[in-house]
Amino acid sequence: MRKTVYYLTGMGGRLSTGLGEGLLSRGFDVQGRELFGDFKKLEFQQQIDIVASDLKNYFWHQDALVIANSFGAYLFLHAQAQLESYIGKVILLSPIVGEFTNEDTMTAYIPPRSDRLLQLAMANQLPTPKQCEIHVGELDWQSNPVNVENLGKILNIKVNIVPNAGHMLPKSYVGSILDKLLK
Repeated sequence: MRKTVYYLTGMGGRLSTGLGEGLLSRGFDVQGRELFGDFKKLEFQQQIDIVASDLKNYFWHQDALVIANSFGAYLFLHAQAQLESYIGKVILLSPIVGEFTNEDTMTAYIPPRSDRLLQLAMANQLPTPKQCEIHVGELDWQSNPVNVENLGKILNIKVNIVPNAGHMLPKSYVGSILDKLLK
């Protein structure tokens, strides 16, 4: 029986390419949301509401598996804030957890509600998924590992720092995570 994964891509991502392709090639059934096209055009709260609805209506069981990448992880965490602690397994890859800057390229990004996750976590009001792990690159400037570790500590979620990796985690590293899910 094929295991179904609810996959939330990063910006511009597709369910059938990149990580989605890796899931499909391992025999997973991939469902989820692409941060592309019509879904990407929706207001941020609408995106959160759709993800929360998807989780609650189709993926709310102990055997459920959610994989969220980059901004998809940001959406998942915001959806989680509207729900009880998620009961399935969650893997967050290079999660955006707030605003970030890159001094080398002099660029910055402030996502919607950039302080909300940390504020909720510090007030002990952000429900924590019951089974969650986070993976972030040591050199990731978009998903600042220090910020991710801080959020992980507050929420008591294990954060794995991938040495010498940036925002796009090495294919072999992510592949090993996927292979473990098959066991």
